[in-house]
Amino acid sequence: MTLIVWLGVGLIAVLAIAAGLVGYGAGRWADATRTLVLRLDESQLTLTTSHYDMRELEGLPTPVQRYFRAVLKDGQPIISAATVEHIGTFNLSQAGEQWKPFTSTQRVVTRRPGFVWNARIAMFPGIAVYVHDAYVNGVGVLNPSILGLFSLAGPINPHDLAQGELVRFFAEAAWYPTALLPSQGVHWNAVDDHSAQATLADKQISITMLVTFNQSSLIESVRVEARGALVDNRIVPTPWEAHFSNYQERNGMLVPLTGEASWLYPDGRKPYWRGTITSLTYEFSNLGIQKTQISPAVMVR
Repeated sequence: MTLIVWLGVGLIAVLAIAAGLVGYGAGRWADATRTLVLRLDESQLTLTTSHYDMRELEGLPTPVQRYFRAVLKDGQPIISAATVEHIGTFNLSQAGEQWKPFTSTQRVVTRRPGFVWNARIAMFPGIAVYVHDAYVNGVGVLNPSILGLFSLAGPINPHDLAQGELVRFFAEAAWYPTALLPSQGVHWNAVDDHSAQATLADKQISITMLVTFNQSSLIESVRVEARGALVDNRIVPTPWEAHFSNYQERNGMLVPLTGEASWLYPDGRKPYWRGTITSLTYEFSNLGIQKTQISPAVMVR
């Protein structure tokens, strides 16, 4: 055979091997995702409250009362679980701007608090980084993996990882707002007329975040003063915040459909996650499943 033929045969073989790796990695990753979600669902506790009662707002800080009156109706069923689908961009660079598109599905249970975020970040054509970011039965998980085969995860102190993942669950509770009620274990303390502190404890881990409300009494941002950030291959406690916008009514509740997460470094704010919810599936206490499909909205950059 001629050299050109040999080169063609070789190229076909390489492409076949690459396609096989992609398919094998995707299959392994799907199996790992199912295992994580099964563990999450098995950790779910039976809710003791089935419906929201406005009387539990008595004694809460004024902006918190306004928030619940704005987003919930009296008698709203309590959310026990949710499935959230996103599209967005993720900044892979610690120092610069390397935004890559992602798609993701997230399973959430509200008691015991937990979630599994399963994301696919498009690095190059045909090359993806899969990511598991999770808090399951009190254990944090962070595993980025090229093609679902080659893990990029480094060593992280288990307590720091669990604490950081519980921060994420708590910060995102605006998507499942009944999880922020006092009856669901959240303690609120007054700060001023447009903000309050919220505290959530799960066994030995306790998270307190500053919640700021906008002029419409909706959650505009949440902030914690110390979440573990990866800086020069070290975990450094760093201020962190998330912003929410584009509130729309879903299943009788007002929830934000766009968001942005940022690290607050000494030299300035650095966003790293920007996303839009494209689909929501809520499961309510004792009421089964109700699904809301959401048309993709324009992402806030």
